[in-house]
Amino acid sequence: MATLNRHQLRQAALQSMFSLGMNSDAKIEVVVEQVLAGDPEIQWDGELPSELIELIQAVTAHIDEFDLLIANNLATGWTLDRLNLLDVVIIRLALYEAKYGDVPVKVAVDEAVNLAKDFSDDKSGKFVNGILSKVLTFE
Repeated sequence: MATLNRHQLRQAALQSMFSLGMNSDAKIEVVVEQVLAGDPEIQWDGELPSELIELIQAVTAHIDEFDLLIANNLATGWTLDRLNLLDVVIIRLALYEAKYGDVPVKVAVDEAVNLAKDFSDDKSGKFVNGILSKVLTFE
């Protein structure tokens, strides 16, 4: 069984949720299997980590709530449809961790910004930080 540290768990969840966002007909388990098999940093022996599947399912269960929070905190003239899907997935993951997980808000925001920088660019990091700061500070 693969043992994932928190960073690897977030990273695999992000990649899996992004793939699911691109193909909503895909099965979570199949996508997770592909993500884990393709990550050279993870030693994976074929049994899917239950904490990863549970995290993806939990974030997915709150998508409507999170998307409303994101949409309500966008600049005038911007809609959720205009945003980069990767940024949206990162924000959803951070919102879940901060609101329903056992992760302090500051840690959830910092991890989200780091994921944005690792998978996108500094502009995405700033954008993710801005949205999360608004949502998690002024709720």
